Amino acid sequence: MPSPGYAVFTLDGRECRLDAVHSGEAQLFFIFSDLTSGKETYPAGRFLYTKMPRDGAVLLDFNLAYNPPCAFTPFATCPLPPPQNRLPVRVPAGELTYHAGAEQTHQ
Repeated sequence: MPSPGYAVFTLDGRECRLDAVHSGEAQLFFIFSDLTSGKETYPAGRFLYTKMPRDGAVLLDFNLAYNPPCAFTPFATCPLPPPQNRLPVRVPAGELTYHAGAEQTHQ
């Protein structure tokens, strides 16, 4: 998928980068995984939408990260995070691993 650019940020003292996908005129779409993937969060990764950058900055609110549709049914397919979007840090925010019959949990 074409990428209009990337976001660079620091988390736990490490510089991280996420490549975005353009998702309409008013949003960027990030597909990412991190060190919680497969343990506390969905193994394949999570999705995050943001508003378009303003003055060269974008707000990455990981509290809004959510599981892709394939986390809930074997009948859905989802894009995987590209290698550069596999973060070497924990992102302990957003939707956790889905367990059938349990409510979704956010931190």
